[in-house]
Amino acid sequence: MWVAYFLNFSDRQAVYSIFPVLKSELKFSDTQLGLIGAVFMWVYAICSPIAGQIGDRFSKRALIILSILLWSGLTTLTGLSNSVSMFLVLRALIGVTEALFIPCAVALTANAHGPETRSRALAVFATAELAGVVMGGWYGGFVAQEFHWRMTFYSLGAFGILYAIPYSLFLKRTREEHQVETKKSGGGLALGALISVPTYRVLCVAFPAFCFVITIIYAWLPYFLYGKFSLSLAEAGFTATAYIQGATFVGLLAGGGLADWLYGRTKAARLWVVSTGLFLASPCLHLVGNSSSLLLTKVAAVGFGLGSGLCISNFLASSFEVVPSDTRASAVGFSNLVTCFVSGLAALLAGVWKESVGINNLMSYSALGCAATGLLLILGIKLCFRRDYDRVH
Repeated sequence: MWVAYFLNFSDRQAVYSIFPVLKSELKFSDTQLGLIGAVFMWVYAICSPIAGQIGDRFSKRALIILSILLWSGLTTLTGLSNSVSMFLVLRALIGVTEALFIPCAVALTANAHGPETRSRALAVFATAELAGVVMGGWYGGFVAQEFHWRMTFYSLGAFGILYAIPYSLFLKRTREEHQVETKKSGGGLALGALISVPTYRVLCVAFPAFCFVITIIYAWLPYFLYGKFSLSLAEAGFTATAYIQGATFVGLLAGGGLADWLYGRTKAARLWVVSTGLFLASPCLHLVGNSSSLLLTKVAAVGFGLGSGLCISNFLASSFEVVPSDTRASAVGFSNLVTCFVSGLAALLAGVWKESVGINNLMSYSALGCAATGLLLILGIKLCFRRDYDRVH
């Protein structure tokens, strides 16, 4: 499961490290570069709740294999793009196919673990995202610099298609007795049951707000560092990802272990860890965008990564505490709907406002948003979490 998620994010991230090349060869404008992330995220968002509903009704294992084959094939085709419109259409189609993966993969992982180990399981699974971002960020810049940008997509697509073979054999060997496939949900849409849970509604505001920030960092930090500190494409791609993702890896594992340990003391432990991560990430994000030296930028990136890890390891696990077990894939899907729409908007707005507002100022405003989101979660814990938790359990 980890390797599949790693390939998923490598495919997503590699494109951001070749923005300067796309701008020169395919004549992308800054706004169109922003659309690369926006189109993917918006299509991914629209498809996510549908994918979640499908995942609660059909075999999650079969849907996962179908997803990896489709997105890898489309990634390969992206290397054939000869125009801005063709490139954007293929990114949109990748958003459709990748939407099938996350709801099913997260639900399978959560179903295999009780609340005492769930945060750690999802945290370890989520480290694949970090590794994929680092690999994609470095690999995209390296291949474009040493060979050709098209080879990035040809090779990543081939890796995914080849991996689907042993991955499929493994998933087929997981028997029903393992209970990773929950009972199929009923005939109605899960949305009604989900939006009736106040804590889930709070998370559907908090998670997108956090991902708005993450998207700006993932999509535009390589380009920002490339221009500000005169780095090469490979150096900018590596610096923009390795420090943040390395620290996020530590924060993920620490956040998962801490939340599982605190769960025995307070059932809202996962939400408390998330709010702590937001308060840590906020000042560090401001420094990432406004530090005068590359060294201080790297230090701030480490602090931001640690805070992000505490959040990522527990956001989805928190929702599983308050929603019915047969709606978990749908809970991930509906959360992705809001989250990815906001993330796509972030990628686009950063491209539109890059010159007038500045990436550094966008990071400062986002830092304030992180702090406000942390306060919102604390309010949710105090006002509605316990009632929602007792209703489900």
